Amino acid sequence: MNSIYTIGEVLVEMMAANIGQGFTHPGVWHGPYPSGAPAIFIDQVSKLGVRGGIISCVGDDGFGRLNVDRLARDGVDTRGIRMLTQENTGSAFVAYQSGGERDFIFNIKHSACGHISPEQVAEMLPATCRHLHIMGSSLFSFQMVDAVKKAAEQVKAAGGTLSFDPNIRKEMLDIPEMRDALHFMLELTDCYLPSASEVVLLSPASDAQGAIDWFLQNGIREVVVKRGREGASYFSAEQTLHVPGYPVIEVDPTGAGDCFGGAFIACRQRGFSISQALRYANVCGALAVTRQGPMEGTSTLAQIEAFLQRQTPVSDNHSIQERQ
Repeated sequence: MNSIYTIGEVLVEMMAANIGQGFTHPGVWHGPYPSGAPAIFIDQVSKLGVRGGIISCVGDDGFGRLNVDRLARDGVDTRGIRMLTQENTGSAFVAYQSGGERDFIFNIKHSACGHISPEQVAEMLPATCRHLHIMGSSLFSFQMVDAVKKAAEQVKAAGGTLSFDPNIRKEMLDIPEMRDALHFMLELTDCYLPSASEVVLLSPASDAQGAIDWFLQNGIREVVVKRGREGASYFSAEQTLHVPGYPVIEVDPTGAGDCFGGAFIACRQRGFSISQALRYANVCGALAVTRQGPMEGTSTLAQIEAFLQRQTPVSDNHSIQERQ
């Protein structure tokens, strides 16, 4: 099996203990937890038995070792992570509002992650990488954009494929260079993985179906829309497929979309059908929200299959229809 790689932020996450707890007053925080959207994605890939690796930087500190040790334990190739003695590992603090919204304070750009470079990509991206996954959240600086572009071009030149999860903080769209970088990634993308709220963001369309049609007409082969507890939808030139989600008690939503993406790409790499890959990815997303900590809910094949034996989806109805 060829390997799946990703590139981007590896950080620790501290989570508010109580709903409504903000950043302006002392409070109890849980953590540190291993985190970073690309790190969660590749951890899920490796937990499903597919060779996966990541290119990143962490500080030569306890937070950095926490992440590297966790990823390595779960089977991730961590040789592409540099430990920098003069920099600190990135961090994120997350607070929860009563309506389900989350507020974040990130230290990524000015942490060790901000030192990922095109030269590191050229040196550490292996020839066995035939699929690259990119997160929009990783396009946080011009140097990082250059590194991601280098990785994407290197993989595509070798005949590989690319998946792209926009995972966008909306303020990024107000920076012309960042918007250009996102569209550059779209031009190289084979499989696009937006959430339902992100579908129209990088298209000229005003509605979701119009955006999906535009993506498929402009070089993207597959669009997979993540719908949370409602499941997921798959679109290609040949078919549309809707697969329902699974009801669970949510503890922490952070990382669920990254687990979904890792599971879908890994299952496709293993040769699963699209419908089975979507079903397994929906289970991974569901299991992820039942654990506190963004990487604590990544799942193995055995855990997915055990879940499927005792759970039924929100709806048993899903449809495949041929697109004309």
